[in-house]
Amino acid sequence: MRVSIVQNEIKWGIRDQNLHSFGTLLKQLYNQTDLVVLPEMFSTGFAVDNPKLAESEKGKTFVKVKQWAKEGNFAIVSSIMTKEGDKYFNRSFFCYPDGTLLTADKRHLFIGDEKRHFTHGNKMLIANYKEVNIRVLVCYDLRFPVWGRYTKENPYDILIYTANWPKDRIDVWDTLLKARAIENQAFVCAANAVGRDSYKVYHNGHSCVLGVRGEVLLSFEEDQISAKTVELDLDFQKKIRERFPILNDIDEFYINC
Repeated sequence: MRVSIVQNEIKWGIRDQNLHSFGTLLKQLYNQTDLVVLPEMFSTGFAVDNPKLAESEKGKTFVKVKQWAKEGNFAIVSSIMTKEGDKYFNRSFFCYPDGTLLTADKRHLFIGDEKRHFTHGNKMLIANYKEVNIRVLVCYDLRFPVWGRYTKENPYDILIYTANWPKDRIDVWDTLLKARAIENQAFVCAANAVGRDSYKVYHNGHSCVLGVRGEVLLSFEEDQISAKTVELDLDFQKKIRERFPILNDIDEFYINC
């Protein structure tokens, strides 16, 4: 499976400009990849201090995502600031090439305005695409390994993180992504933003794709704006899981949502 990561600067709160800049990068990938991963809240930035930027699933961003997926013949993963009734959500999504959407709301809301204004989710998002199981998580979820753990009831092959992870904690991002790949024998595909947010916090990227032993398969230069693609060897993953079957010995547990 060909997976592409788009690392881009997000203009906080300026939806039309973000849709244009991401659309320009995505057009480079049309008919060249199977799956595209964008940073968290790519159309607004992590502007959780301004929940009025939220939109419904009939809004401009979701419409544009479905258009890109259809025209490019690929699936797209990210999250969008979403509103339902009087509640706000950081809604992750998996959009198939035909426009079908699977969604789940971010489980772990970040300290401060996101936790203050938004409602957390309690549903896992696992998409089956091209006979591959793909688990989708969002930013702060990375710090909570139980929520992202491979289980016999919810197995997956690829673990995706969309994020707005700041530069001053980027070593934590690098370390935990590697840990998640190793402990779950999964490919980890992570898209982070670059640029300064509405809180004047700086993001420097470090988007990547990691192999099932934590090895780097794809990386970005500091602050680089680009779309990059790598092909994942799912047969190799299968061999590793068969020859070193640690997932057979995982502890069973129950998550009370």
